[in-house]
Amino acid sequence: MERLRVEFTTEPFDLDEAPAHAVVAREVIQAAELDAVDVGPFGNTAEGGAEQVLTAVDALLRRALEAGATRVSLQVNVIGADSAGEVGER
Repeated sequence: MERLRVEFTTEPFDLDEAPAHAVVAREVIQAAELDAVDVGPFGNTAEGGAEQVLTAVDALLRRALEAGATRVSLQVNVIGADSAGEVGER
């Protein structure tokens, strides 16, 4: 099965405190069954199997928009295959 890496940010930004949409998006990613989750103030990344990443992205988009996000910037990269042991970006 393919492995994917997702990178995302939600807007609008608030430098004083994390907006509800950003908190919800991070909670979705942290609760998903993903590897290498890294959350930060200006961007977040996670890796995992294709099904897990795509399921998490669906929930992330729906919940962040419901929580007030006006924009979600998202990038998904294929990084390899679980069964073959590959872990290199293609």
